[in-house]
Amino acid sequence: MTKTRIAPLAILILSVAVVGAALLSQYWGGLRPCELCLYERWPYYAVAVLTAIALAAGQRYLSRAALALAALLFAIGAVLAFYHAGVEWHWFAGPTACTGGALDTSSVEALRAQLLATPPVRCDEVQWSLFGISLAGWNFVASVLLAAIAYFAAMRLGRTR
Repeated sequence: MTKTRIAPLAILILSVAVVGAALLSQYWGGLRPCELCLYERWPYYAVAVLTAIALAAGQRYLSRAALALAALLFAIGAVLAFYHAGVEWHWFAGPTACTGGALDTSSVEALRAQLLATPPVRCDEVQWSLFGISLAGWNFVASVLLAAIAYFAAMRLGRTR
């Protein structure tokens, strides 16, 4: 395996592992994702597609571009995860679609419509944690680490010929 393909393969495997763990916790572990949890998965999906394309192409410039873009996507994922963790710790106000918000009690119809439109999983409640860190917090850690790995791998590919 060439140096051009090792880094994209590693990032692809790590991305699939993180999303796989999230999907396992959802479908096998019974944890239902909130709206923010679902948004936090999108960078991993995008990176998996990008790195798979770079891996298949085997071109150094394409691998470097995919890794640089992966670093940016993981950084965006880290911001989303930080925001979600902040919503869980009540540092930030979360989106009203998943934190309950104020109920419209102006009429029974308005209240009913709002209750039916409200998702059942709240973004500001921690469903599971390890060492006091929620899944959003662990996703922040993973996203920061993966952003750093992808960035340094892209820079290394730029230096090697």
